This record gives sequence, C-alpha cells and structure tokens, in this order.
Amino acid sequence: LLFPVSNLCGKCRPRDTDLLQPSLNFLYWSLHQTTPCSQQKAVAVLLSNVSLLELLQKVLECTWLRSSPSEHASLSSEDALLCSGWLLVASLLLYQHRYNTEVHQTLSLDLTEVLNAIIFRKKKPVLLLVSIMQFLRAVLQQNFSSSLLAIADPNAARGAMWPQPSPPQDAALHPLTMQQVFSLVVSLQNLLVHIQLRKDLPLSQAVVACLETLVEYLYVKNQDVALHVASQPWHRFLLFTLLSGGQKSFLQPEVLRLMTLFLRHQSSNIISQKEISQILQQAAEANLAELPEATSRALHLFLCQV
Repeated sequence: LLFPVSNLCGKCRPRDTDLLQPSLNFLYWSLHQTTPCSQQKAVAVLLSNVSLLELLQKVLECTWLRSSPSEHASLSSEDALLCSGWLLVASLLLYQHRYNTEVHQTLSLDLTEVLNAIIFRKKKPVLLLVSIMQFLRAVLQQNFSSSLLAIADPNAARGAMWPQPSPPQDAALHPLTMQQVFSLVVSLQNLLVHIQLRKDLPLSQAVVACLETLVEYLYVKNQDVALHVASQPWHRFLLFTLLSGGQKSFLQPEVLRLMTLFLRHQSSNIISQKEISQILQQAAEANLAELPEATSRALHLFLCQV
C-alpha cells in the first residue's frame, strides 16, 4: 500500500486536505507500526518518491502562510494537515539517519521560520506546536547534518554582501545563534508556565523534550554555553511555578525530567539538596506499581542521575 498511497500524495496539492491528511497519517503510522526490517524498506520507498517529498516541502511552507484565529479553537483541516506533514518529516529525518537511506530529493527550510513558529506562537494550535517541536528535536539530535534537509542561510536569503560580524559563540553553535537559543529557551519556559495553568500534558512533554534536546545539542557544540543556559535563574522560577500544583508535584514527569536535566549539568543554583530529598521522600511513599508510565520512566532517569 505504501507505493499507491505515496504516489497518490505526490499527485495532490496542499489544498487537497480531505485526501492528503489521512494519507500522510497512513504513511506516518506505516513507519512506526512495523518491524525494523519492514521499517527500513518503508523509509526507502518514501525517500525515493520525489513527488511526495516535493509535496511535503509545499505543505511545510504553508505553515508560514496561515495563522489560526485562536489556539483554543478546534483544529481546522488545514492545521491537521500541517501537523501530519511536520510529524511525517520528523520521522523521515529520524529513520533516514538510522538506516543511512539514500535521499533522492532534499527538503529546504529556513531555520529562522521554524524557530519563530515556536518563539512567536501567534496563537498556533497546540498540536501544531507539538509537531513543529518534534521536527526541531529531530534536527537538533542530528546536529543539522541530515542529508534529507538543507537549512537556508539567512544572510544569503537577505542578499547580504557583507554579513554582520557575529559573537564568537555563534560560530560554534552554527546554524543557531546565541540570540535564537535564548529566545527559544525563554519561549519554552513561558510555554511551560502557561501549560501549568491549562494542564496540557502532550504539550508539556513536547516542551520539556525540546528543552532537553536543545541543551544536549549545546553541550556537544560548546559546553560553556550549555552550562550557562542550564543555570539561568529563570529556571528556578519555572520550577517553583511547576511545583505549586499540589503535594505530589515533585512526581510530575515534566518536573522530574527538568530536574534530571539540571542535575546533569550541575545547576546547583536551580535545584537544591532539599528538593532532591523531597523527591526521594515522595517516591518512597508512592505506590510505584500505580505510577503512570511517563512518571515511572522519568523517576528512573532522575534516580540514575542522582
């Protein structure tokens, strides 16, 4: 079925949402719900379909051309298609890297547009934000080195004959800049504070995962920058806000993952011995068999880090 469905997608236009959205979902689940052997073949089939990749390029570009009236409104068919497109491309990036699959058509994206979609959310639907962050994580995990993706040069796009001099850290973080890193971190922090009021679990998991991946990327590129970002005092306020949700706040998976991140990068000004002790105490009192899977996994990683 991958052949006819992917060929059908390649003949569509981005506005053919009724046909494209379920088709892209089928391709996405075909990648994920199969055996490793079949998965490798499925990736090869999709990456060899130039028309499909050209269609995905057009779908992703539609993200910058539209804005939803309200993030609380129901997901429109156009937004649902964008979600499917971003998630499918994120999966293709992941599996192309894993299997070193040959690429027949490169996707080209402006990194500034991707970051701005998160930093300046403009009331984007929650699921669309989650999908774009999933894509950004895949790109960061591969250090922007995927053969499937070409990152546009902002200087070239602006036609700058003499690019402005950049801080020394920017060269190490390329294609990111320090300004983009801090803007993204602040935006993710604000999202978590906002989520705390709405109790939106999928978005909170995506935000924490994106923050984790960003700091790990920075650590590979420049350890001083990574430690500087991880030790920002605003993280302390973020944790204080997340821990204000009740007695069992310390066992929230996003809190555990953030504390694990800060411990890993020795941010002693963010997390104290007292808070570590409180987590251990709550874990000792909890019925571990009844904890949600996400909490159990986050608690395991936290204890290993301790």
